[in-house]
Amino acid sequence: MQVLELDGRHIEYRMVLGDALHQPTLVFLHEGLGCAALWRDFPDKLARRVGAPALVYSRFGYGRSSGLSGPRTPRFMHEEALDVLPAILDRLGIHNPLLIGHSDGASIALIHAADSGRPVTGAVLMAPHVFVEPISMQSISQIADTYRKPGLRERLARYHDRVDDAFLGWSDIWLDPSFLDWSLDGETSRLAVPSLLIQGDHDAYGTQAQIARIKAGAPVEPDCLVLSGVGHAPWREAESAVLEAIAAFASRQAPRTHA
Repeated sequence: MQVLELDGRHIEYRMVLGDALHQPTLVFLHEGLGCAALWRDFPDKLARRVGAPALVYSRFGYGRSSGLSGPRTPRFMHEEALDVLPAILDRLGIHNPLLIGHSDGASIALIHAADSGRPVTGAVLMAPHVFVEPISMQSISQIADTYRKPGLRERLARYHDRVDDAFLGWSDIWLDPSFLDWSLDGETSRLAVPSLLIQGDHDAYGTQAQIARIKAGAPVEPDCLVLSGVGHAPWREAESAVLEAIAAFASRQAPRTHA
């Protein structure tokens, strides 16, 4: 892993080499309890499959990155999408990325693609959140109860230097009453880039209503993949199918070269 300094704080990241002249850089945005390491080798497999470079990083509060600077607000995903992510892309010289987000990371990808005013090749949104569902609150409440008991906190601490920032920073804001009215309907209506929506039909953190809302609101009709028997992490639970779908999507977005 490498370290990028941003305003006196650091972000851990790693790059996967690829054909940057002919392929957009794949930028991976992790879930609410994820980090760069927890993507495992999925970014490497996808980057090799499409011949593209890739960026994998841990947001503040996660992995080996610096901790949170204060309590999160309902705007935390917007702050990541519109402030932090652009700064990272600029520092690393990444233009026209193909964003690949999971869960909260998918929501961040959607916000960035819709409202950053920066060129984006496309967006792959796995288990995205665009509004708050009861199933999400119930599952987060249950795992928050589990975190108070021995076991989960210790397992997460293997991957996060500031494990309370990672877990409580995520769960506390999702369970805050001020978050109940959170919605990305406006951003979805401005999602004018090609997108691929991937959802498991056994996802404990969101239903197919999430991707239905995106399909209904986006001005560019997205591609959709619903995976039977798959839960909240399609890239891990149905790796082959997800690799195939994203590789096909990426091939359609790559710039054409002429002999």
